[in-house]
Amino acid sequence: MDYLIGGSTSMVLDKKLLKKIEEIEALQEEEKEKIYYFIDRAITYNKTKKAYSR
Repeated sequence: MDYLIGGSTSMVLDKKLLKKIEEIEALQEEEKEKIYYFIDRAITYNKTKKAYSR
């Protein structure tokens, strides 16, 4: 929706990922925060790994 109204420059096309996002949105806030924490750690790890592999 954000993509369609100009709020975002990317659009989720992966149906498997979209389903997971919908499931996460249905969780209680505390559970969402735990998932966001692990996602953030994974993204940071991969960015660091990419930066040092150059």
